[in-house]
Amino acid sequence: MALSFGYKASAEQFGPRELLDFGILAEELGFDSVVVSDHFTPWRHHGGHAPYSFAWLGALGAKTSRVRLGTSVVTPTFRYHPAIVAQAMATLGVLFPRRVFLGVGTGEAMNEVPPTGMPWPGFGERIGRLREAIALMRELWSGEFVTFDGRYYKTVGATLYDRPAEGIPLYVAASGEKAARLAGEVGDGFICTSGKGLELYRELLLPAVEAAAREKGRDPSRIEKMIEVKVSYDTDLDRAMRDTREWAALALPGEEKAGTFDPREMEKRAAAVADRAHTRFIVSSDPDEQAAKVNEYVELGFTHLVFHFPGPDQRRALQLYSKDILPRLRSHVAVG
Repeated sequence: MALSFGYKASAEQFGPRELLDFGILAEELGFDSVVVSDHFTPWRHHGGHAPYSFAWLGALGAKTSRVRLGTSVVTPTFRYHPAIVAQAMATLGVLFPRRVFLGVGTGEAMNEVPPTGMPWPGFGERIGRLREAIALMRELWSGEFVTFDGRYYKTVGATLYDRPAEGIPLYVAASGEKAARLAGEVGDGFICTSGKGLELYRELLLPAVEAAAREKGRDPSRIEKMIEVKVSYDTDLDRAMRDTREWAALALPGEEKAGTFDPREMEKRAAAVADRAHTRFIVSSDPDEQAAKVNEYVELGFTHLVFHFPGPDQRRALQLYSKDILPRLRSHVAVG
């Protein structure tokens, strides 16, 4: 599977118009994909944003011609009914043939509790809902008059009248073994995020994807391995380090993030670990060092690297990365 490089459009950090300009620039600078987050609530109250991902992808698709467009990630199980997610993605698939994919995950309280008022369930229910939602969406993309009688979701004679004949590639996000196995069982792709120690990917996540795929008689090499690589590269090392503080929430333990739904509380918790924000990022002012660190993920087997730049000047980050880092990565792969 060919190596590709993407840009993570951080909808929690920028408003829709500004973010659209960054996505357009990413294509102009040679990135292969633009992947957007899907948040109802941002990571911080002050300066936070949360534009609607499906509307934004439609605007980006109309303003670009080449980049792949995807979500990382949508939760199709609580504030969205999976049939509506299937409809939204089918429409995008018709508008932009063979350019879109849907990344899905089990979700976070910050995006599901505020708009629904629901109590936040445990992981067992969340992954059960995701598995069922995936099955329903696939039926809707391939069949007509779908009557689905699941534990969590039901449809009666549901048909999507506008959908691409080839369906929609579906990627499953995972940070643990159970979700990684789900990606191997049913996903066209697997999504995870960087900065958690290479042993997690080498010894747990990637083996879980591959083992589950083989158990289902699937070829693991046909599952695209995508990783959001958190990078802060600048010619000024101090600036690169400062930029990471915007995303201090990423340094919080997973369940502390997953169970918090008030952006004011999340902002407060993130401030307490701001000095550790850089630990989730590859921070460097040396292009060879930056490329070498990123290439560790390529060597693990990831084929779709989506770069998340933390700072406010995304235009500068995109330009520097496209000039200094992407050629080094492509050259290394070509030589290797």
